[in-house]
Amino acid sequence: MSTPDFTAQRTALADVVAIPVTPFGEDGRIDAPAHRVLLRRLIDAGVRTLTPNGNTGEFYALDPQERRAVVELTAEATEGEAVLIVGVGHEVPTAIDAARHAQDSGARMVMIHQPVHPYVSADGWVDYHHAIAEAVPELGVVPYIRAARLPGGRLAELGAACPNVIGVKYAVPDPVTFAAFARDAGLDRFVWVAGLAESYAPSYFSAGASGFTSGLVNVAPALSLSMIEALRAGDHPAAMKVWEQIRRFEELRAEDGSAYNVTVVKEALASLGLCRRDVRPPSSPLPSAVRAEVAAIAGEWSL
Repeated sequence: MSTPDFTAQRTALADVVAIPVTPFGEDGRIDAPAHRVLLRRLIDAGVRTLTPNGNTGEFYALDPQERRAVVELTAEATEGEAVLIVGVGHEVPTAIDAARHAQDSGARMVMIHQPVHPYVSADGWVDYHHAIAEAVPELGVVPYIRAARLPGGRLAELGAACPNVIGVKYAVPDPVTFAAFARDAGLDRFVWVAGLAESYAPSYFSAGASGFTSGLVNVAPALSLSMIEALRAGDHPAAMKVWEQIRRFEELRAEDGSAYNVTVVKEALASLGLCRRDVRPPSSPLPSAVRAEVAAIAGEWSL
């Protein structure tokens, strides 16, 4: 069997990879109308790569039926105008089932969430990703790496066995570790996506990344798109000007071990009248003292 051509998927990864929020209604269920509005807002702004069921979408707080609904709703709302890279995870059969559903819904790629098992060996990591990638050979597969323990050589091993593993979402907060890992794994073999968003994008691009994920893009897509344009052009001063604009927002998201990562984004959207601020446990509402600051930042960006 010939290997599918993943050129379009690789191009989509070398971009702003938006992680849409999952808005909830007053009844606690997914607010489908608000979700459509938020998705269309991203598309209309020029965002072309979306990750339904990412962490900013509260993947681990959704039940299986809700995760399927998010994928279907995203595919419907974007009308083929964006490349979808669906987040999948949990145990292997569940991840494979979700990946096949994503493919049936029109997704071109899946992102495999970092395994949450308390005991993860390098061999087990490779086996886990290999099983999922092998089950969906026509989908591009992107491992999500959040821990520095995995040697780059083991990712190279996975890539050699699975041609459809085409990119990596790398979210270890250490540009030096990233630079070494990418070169040990194969700098040109994979598309490297800075998985810690705009804050780390300039430093990770200097080490070989060509795309970055974003939750902030839900609030201010023009800022995220401005940063990717500057980074592509090699205009570091322009990229850092955007960095300065988003710095405080991202600092608030990162505080206390990223406890309010999603909450800050939803608070900003709520201040703009785009969705409710509700998040599900184990996330929690933003302390009232910080809400005004988030609203002020979002209001300034919207001008």
